[in-house]
Amino acid sequence: MLRLRLAAIGCVIAGLVGGATAREFREPNESTLDRHGHYQSRDGSSVHQPAHTLDGLKPDGASARCLDGTWSFSHTHRGTCSRHGGVASWEE
Repeated sequence: MLRLRLAAIGCVIAGLVGGATAREFREPNESTLDRHGHYQSRDGSSVHQPAHTLDGLKPDGASARCLDGTWSFSHTHRGTCSRHGGVASWEE
């Protein structure tokens, strides 16, 4: 239990230091997406490229919906959906 609490505190601190909110980033289920590539973000982390879902539903880990209908998995707001018409809506 103590280890779990310390891990959670570490995630919050890491998020605050990195300038991001404390949010867990999950990888989407690849079988639900039409694209499968990744890109390297400014902080060096690997991020799934924006993609459409095959069923039209919001995929796990999506942080924003782009104006072209793709889902973004960006870890920060800066540059999100920049090559997809901009952000239509932010996800929680």
